[in-house]
Amino acid sequence: MTRPRKELVSVADTPYYHCVCRCVRRAFLWGRDRYSRKDYSHRKQWVVERLATLSDIFAIDLCAYAVMSNHYHVVIRIDDERAKDWTEKEVIDRWSRLFGVPVLVARYESGETRTEAEQNKAREIISIWRERLADLSWYMRSLNEHLARLANAEDHCKGRFWEGRFKSQALLDEAGLLTCMAYVDLNPIRAGIAQRPETSEFTSICQRIQTLSVHPRRLSNNSKHKNKRQSQFPALASFCARSNAPANAIPFTLKDYLELVDWTGRAVREDKRGHIPAHIPPILTRLNVNPKHWLTHMQPNGDQFNRVVGRVEGIKDYAERVGQRWLCGLKVSQQMFSSSRQ
Repeated sequence: MTRPRKELVSVADTPYYHCVCRCVRRAFLWGRDRYSRKDYSHRKQWVVERLATLSDIFAIDLCAYAVMSNHYHVVIRIDDERAKDWTEKEVIDRWSRLFGVPVLVARYESGETRTEAEQNKAREIISIWRERLADLSWYMRSLNEHLARLANAEDHCKGRFWEGRFKSQALLDEAGLLTCMAYVDLNPIRAGIAQRPETSEFTSICQRIQTLSVHPRRLSNNSKHKNKRQSQFPALASFCARSNAPANAIPFTLKDYLELVDWTGRAVREDKRGHIPAHIPPILTRLNVNPKHWLTHMQPNGDQFNRVVGRVEGIKDYAERVGQRWLCGLKVSQQMFSSSRQ
């Protein structure tokens, strides 16, 4: 049964979420469509550019993304505390980049409101905008509606572009976050359309590697000086494994993450389902992730989670908080997030 989004997204439980959205009828409306024999690959750049715009507006950090021919993935972190720190002017400026501003709010901003009732109403509207600028559903709406309009205008048609509402998974802990980020970044390799992470176009892993090739000493793309090509990319959440790391940092080092994705990608590409390479990335050992089941999960048609990704204890606690007796994924979690090496 479909559940309300407010029951699926709770920043109090976790700020991290994995979202997937598919084109209607799973048609290849972002790539080369075998039925219409048209190539829509240029549309993938639309997704990347829109993500770049939204990263500058919302209090939502982008951790990973992958744009495929008939769907896309994003892994995000909701930072509602950042939105609370914005001034009213900042909220209005951000909102106005996406939507129209009522005359009342424009008058309030310029100091032209005459009554206390008008001022209170304007403040109420701004408060609603502040909440929406840290809301996952509004983020995805601002992404999907824009892309659908562009595609429908290009095709000279009307109607639905997306296959229902987007799907979301709550990432309950570091292991869950790592699993989903790697899963997303490895999509082109798993689909057989790329051989290496650095050639996986329209993915965050490719963007991070390209950034490093331009600035070899950097571990993130947070430099104030970006060349023209980099400016087309969305801002990505930075990696930092230090104990005093910022709250919005991904809690690993970029070096460890790149090594893990490369190691996993090689195994997926060679389809070594029953073979574990001799060298196991340290990050798996540190997080007590079973390498055998990790590789099985990363293979095409591998074991999957459903609404939540994380350790068994976290999934059970989450199920209790949302009022459910059971959530799909417990068996996969028990196999993957354990210290045993089978």
